[in-house]
Order: sequence, then structure tokens, then C-alpha cells
Amino acid sequence: MEEELTTNERLNKETDIYTDFKKDMTYGDYLHLDTLLSSQHPLSDHHDETLFIIIHQVSELWMKLILHEVKAAIHSIQHQDIPYALKVLARVNNIQNQMIQGWDVLSTLTPKEYIEFRDLLGKSSGFQSYQYRMFEFALGYKTPHILSIYKEEKDVHEQLEQVFHAPSIYDVTIQAMKDAGLDINEELYTRDFSKTYAGDDSVKAAWKHVYLNSDTYWELYELAEKLVDVEDKFQQWRFRHMKTVERIIGFKKGTGGSSGVKYLKNVLEHSFFPELWELRTEM
Repeated sequence: MEEELTTNERLNKETDIYTDFKKDMTYGDYLHLDTLLSSQHPLSDHHDETLFIIIHQVSELWMKLILHEVKAAIHSIQHQDIPYALKVLARVNNIQNQMIQGWDVLSTLTPKEYIEFRDLLGKSSGFQSYQYRMFEFALGYKTPHILSIYKEEKDVHEQLEQVFHAPSIYDVTIQAMKDAGLDINEELYTRDFSKTYAGDDSVKAAWKHVYLNSDTYWELYELAEKLVDVEDKFQQWRFRHMKTVERIIGFKKGTGGSSGVKYLKNVLEHSFFPELWELRTEM
């Protein structure tokens, strides 16, 4: 009781706390909490549908921030400001940690609970997340058939097309390696950036040189490790996604028409930055 009173006494001394907001912006105003907190609209009366909605909304917010940071990283690398790119990619890595932990929350949803409202989702699916696709595109995984999903959403389709045809973060990193004087296949600078990068021996040799001479190429060495961090966490996110889906719906087809767990397992095989993984075996 004495400790509680002491706490209250301390609070009572905070005489400068603002309480009149007739003319000033509040925390809720700044964050538009009235809009944010009223954006959950369950289609059923089932208690756990709110969990399902919020987890996916939070993931989309984190992905919005990831795209904001990856765009900044690409711009920084293009303008030879690798230290800033390292900073924002470290932030991306921490955001990804938050997203991975989100699956732990969703996995508390049991199969019995989910089937009670799953049919109400219709054909809507996380497979249709355009921000997730933009993240894949920004990392260099370009899948043209995916664009057809968004053909009825003009603004979204235009955003995706722009990232689809733009150089990925790995493409601009390869350019940075050339700018640093490393011997890179010239064809890589004029290639069609809408095609998924498949690897190149000159890039592998250049990365090996960077790693064996890290004192000379310290910034590129650090950038390589940050890219590995991002891919590592991305694949962890994909794996947790796959296992959460398997845990909740088994091997049923996804609501969006995908093969579900089978599809999620297949995408785990793709490497965004192949040479950075291959050189680990060769060194």
C-alpha cells in the first residue's frame, strides 16, 4: 500500500501533463486511431476471427515499412551511400523478426476454430498480398503470372509493374561491385530486370574476392552480410508461414486457389542472392 501511494504521489507531481486538446493534436489524431482501430470487420460472430484479421493487418503494416526501407536502401546503393543502406537494412532485419513472431500468435488458432469462419473468406487469400509481391520483386524474384491477379486494381497493378521492371536490390549491388573495380560480366548491366536473376560466375568470383579481402572492400562485405540477413529472415518467415498453414489447415488448397502447403514448400527452394550462399561452400 505504501508503494502504491508513493507511485500516486509521484503522478500527482506531474502538473505539466496536457489535458486540454481543444486546439491541439492528440496522439490518437496523429495516428488516426479512429480509422485504424475501426478497420476490423469480422464476417462471423466467431471470437477468433478478430485475431485472424489483426495478424494479417499488422503484417501488412510491417511490410509497408519494409518496402519504405528497401526502397531507401536501393536508392542509397545506387548513389554510393552504402553506410546508409546498411543502417536501413539492419532495420528491415528487425522488422522481419517481428513478422516471424506474428506466426506464433496466429498458430494459437486451432483447425476447429478456423473452419468455423474460413468459408466466409471466399477466394480472398494472403497469396494476393500485393505488398508481399512487391517485396519479392524488390529482392529480385520476378514472377510475371502474379501480375494478372491485380489486373482489376489499376493503381496496385501500376505500382507492381514499376517494381517488376526496376532493378532489384541485388542488381544495384552488382552495379556497386563493378563501380568498386571488380570484374563483373557486362551483360548483367543491360539485362532485362523483369527476369528473375539466376546467378553468374563473375559475380560469384567477385564476392569471393570481397570476402577474402574484406579490409579492402569492407562496405561491400558488410552489405553482403546484410543481404544474407534479409534473405535468411525472409526464408524463416516463409517457413513459419508454411508450418502455421500446415498446422491449421493441413494440406488443403488455399482459399486463393494455390496448392497451400505444397506451394509454400516450393518457394522455400528459391534463393534471392545465390552467389552469397554458394561461396560459403567454396571458401
